[in-house]
Amino acid sequence: MIGDAIKLASMTIPHPPRAAKKPSTRIFHDDVVVENYQWMRNENDPDVLEHVRAENAWFEQNTAHLADLRARLVSEFAGYTKETDVSVPRRIGDYWYWTRTWEGKAYPALFRCAVEHPAVRPQVMARPYGEPAAGAEPAAGGEPVVDGEPAAGGDSVPETGVYYGNVLAEGQDFFAVGARAISPDGRLLALAVDTSGNEYFTLRISEIDSGEVVEEKLENIGYGLVFSADGRVVFYTRMDDAWRTYQVWAHRIGEDPANDRLLFEEKDELFSLAIGRSRDGQWLMVHSESRTTTEVHLFSTVDPERYFTVCERSADLDYSVEVAGDGLFIIHNRDNIGFDLAWAPVAPSTPDEWVKIDGAGDGERFTGMSAFRDFAVLAYRSGGQMRLRAYPRVAGAGSGAVAGVEPTEPTGVTATEPITPNDTETHVAAASGWGTPVVIPAEELSTITLWGNANWDAREVNFMTESLLTPDSFHSYSIDTGEVTTLKVTEVPGYDRGKYVQYWAWARATDGTEIPLTIAHRADLDRQGKNPGLIEGYGSYEISNDPWFVTSNISLLERGVVLAVAHIRGGGEMGRAWYDQGKLLAKRNTFTDFVDSARYLVDIGLVDADRLAAEGGSAGGLLMGAATNLAPELFRVVHARVPFVDALTTILDPSLPLTVGEWEEWGNPVESAEVYHYMKSYSPTENVRAVEYPAILASTSVNDIRVSFTEPTKWIQVLRDYATNDEVKRPILQYTELAGGHAGGSGRYRRWENRARQLAFILDQIGVD
Repeated sequence: MIGDAIKLASMTIPHPPRAAKKPSTRIFHDDVVVENYQWMRNENDPDVLEHVRAENAWFEQNTAHLADLRARLVSEFAGYTKETDVSVPRRIGDYWYWTRTWEGKAYPALFRCAVEHPAVRPQVMARPYGEPAAGAEPAAGGEPVVDGEPAAGGDSVPETGVYYGNVLAEGQDFFAVGARAISPDGRLLALAVDTSGNEYFTLRISEIDSGEVVEEKLENIGYGLVFSADGRVVFYTRMDDAWRTYQVWAHRIGEDPANDRLLFEEKDELFSLAIGRSRDGQWLMVHSESRTTTEVHLFSTVDPERYFTVCERSADLDYSVEVAGDGLFIIHNRDNIGFDLAWAPVAPSTPDEWVKIDGAGDGERFTGMSAFRDFAVLAYRSGGQMRLRAYPRVAGAGSGAVAGVEPTEPTGVTATEPITPNDTETHVAAASGWGTPVVIPAEELSTITLWGNANWDAREVNFMTESLLTPDSFHSYSIDTGEVTTLKVTEVPGYDRGKYVQYWAWARATDGTEIPLTIAHRADLDRQGKNPGLIEGYGSYEISNDPWFVTSNISLLERGVVLAVAHIRGGGEMGRAWYDQGKLLAKRNTFTDFVDSARYLVDIGLVDADRLAAEGGSAGGLLMGAATNLAPELFRVVHARVPFVDALTTILDPSLPLTVGEWEEWGNPVESAEVYHYMKSYSPTENVRAVEYPAILASTSVNDIRVSFTEPTKWIQVLRDYATNDEVKRPILQYTELAGGHAGGSGRYRRWENRARQLAFILDQIGVD
C-alpha cells in the first residue's frame, strides 16, 4: 500500500510513487509473459485508488514551479472567451431555440420563443446574468434569469427558459447532458443527464412552460432519446455489462418503468445500436453497426408495432439510411470503396434494388445524407477536406410529402458549380426524383459541421465552419438563391487572425505514402530550426482528425509554438482506403506515419529537434505510446490523454467494456496467433525499452468507461522500471481526474484549469514561458 495521500500532499515526496510488483503469468498462443502490474487493472482495489492519489500528489510537487504559468494560461483562456454570449437561434418545430452563457457560470442554459415566421430568425443578444423581471416566473428549475421582455435596442422577442445547466449541476462534481429531445408539440423536454462521467444517464422529463419535472425515474440509460409522434412515449437505449448499446426500449411517460416495452435487442456482441428520429417525424431509426457491417431498422413513431428492416445484414456491407418522405437515401459500399448514394423505397429492399444516384470518386468518401422536403444535402470527403453537396428535388418526379402535404416546387439552386457524376454511366438522379447537385461553398482548410437542421420543411441548410485559425462560424445556405449567409462568427476578444498563417503540407512516409498535415504558426516565424512545436494525431476508427478552433491554441501560437495536425492512416481524412491502410495487420502504418510527420517538421527547419512536443488522446494515446517507443529521441515531451496504452491486455479480455466490438478494428488476438504477435509488437506497455524517453504526462479520469484509468497507471509504472530519464529534467508523470470521464472534468472553468495544467507542463519542457 502506498500510504495516506493526504499526508503525501502535505510533505515532500522524495521519489516517484512505485507500486508493488505482484507477478502474474499470461499465456496465449504458447507465449508466456510475466506481468508485474496486472493487479493494477482492478479499478476497485483500494491500493490502486490510493496509488492514483499519490501520483497526483507527485505531479503537483513536480510542477509546483509552474503555478504562475498555469494561472496566466487560465487568465488568457478567459480573455479569449466572450463568457457572456448567445448562440444563433435554430428552429425546432414551432419554436426557435438558443443557448446563453454567462461570465462566472460554468454551464449554458437553453431558451426559446415561438416562431412567428419560419424564414425570419429572431434577433437575440448577449445579456448579463440577472434577476427575473417583476412578476415573472422562472422556468425549468428556477434559475434567476434576465428579464423576459426585450431590452432597449436588444432582443426582438421575449424568451422562455427551457433548462438551466447551472441549476441542474448544483451540488455535483460532474455534469453533462448526453442527449436531448423535445416532444413534437413542444410541450416536454427529455434530458439524459450524467453526474459522474461514466456515460450512464438518468432520464429527466420536464414540462417546458411550467418548469415542472414530470418524472425522473429511469436510470442507467444510454445515448439517444426520441419522442413518439404523439409525445406520450420516449424511446431510449440500454447498455450491457460491456457498455455496448444493445437494446431499444419504449417508455410511456408517467408509467412505471417496469412496464417499459423492449422494441429491439441486438444479440451479436460485434454490433451496437444507435437511434435517431427521421426529419419528417415518422420513423424511429435504429442503426445496428459493427466496424464493417450495418443493418438498419425503421419503427413507426405513430405505431411502433409497424417496423421493418431496410436491408438484412451481409458481411462487410456498410450502409446508412436517411428517410426522405416517399423514399430512402442509402449510402453504401457494395460496389465502391468510397460509397455510393442510392435511392430505395420505404420498405425492405436489397442492394440490387437500390437506384444509384451518385458515387464517390478516387480518394473520396460519402459520409452522410440529410433529407428535407424539397432538397437534400450530402456530406462527403474529397481531397482530405469535408464538403457539402445540395440536391434539389425535381418537381413532378416523386414526392417528399408526409401525411398528404405536397412539396413546394424548388426555385433552383445556383451555388458555385454543378457536380459531374463520377461514373461513366447515365446519371440517374432525375429518375429517382433528384436533380444535379451543387457544391455548397465553404472556407478551404476548414472543418464543416451541419447544425440546427431539425425541420422537414426547411428552405435552408445550416452549417458551421472552423479551422485552426478560424473561430466557429455559423452559416445558412438557401436552396432558393444558392447564397450562403454568415449568421455569426464567434467573437474572440484580443485575437488577431491576421498574425497567423495556416496551410497543408505533405510528409513522406517510410513506404513512400504522402501524409497530409495541417500546420499553423505566427506569420513572422522563421525557419531556422529554432522554433518550439506541438504535433497532434489520432489515426483510428476512420475518424477524421479535422482541425478545430480551440482558444487555448492562441496561447501557444502567441508564444511562437508551431501547431501541426498529422492526418495519418487509420483515420478517415483521405477516404476509406486510408482507414483500411491503418487498421488490423496494417496498424503499424499509423505509428510510423506519425513519426515520419514529426521528423518532417524538424527536417524542413520549422521546429527545433530538441523542442518538439506530441499529444494525442484515447486511441491517439495509444499512438503516443507506440510512437514514443519507436522514436523516443524524437520528442522532448509527450502528453497522452486517456491513453489506450495496454492495448493487447485489454483486447485479450472479452469481458471488458467494448472489447468484442473492437476486434474488427484491431483483430482478435484471442483466436489468432498472428494478430496476437502483431499487437504485441506495438502495444505500448509491451515495448518499453531501457533508453531515455521524453518527459511524459499521462492524464486520465477515474470514471472513464471507454479507456480505464488503470491502463495509463500500469504504463507509467512500466516506464519507470525501464526508462533512464532524469526524474527532474524529464519526469514521467500521471494526473488523474477524480470526478470526470473520457473527456475529463465538466464545466468550462474546470476544463480551462485542466488544460492549463497540461499545457504548462508541455511548455516548460519545450522551453517556453
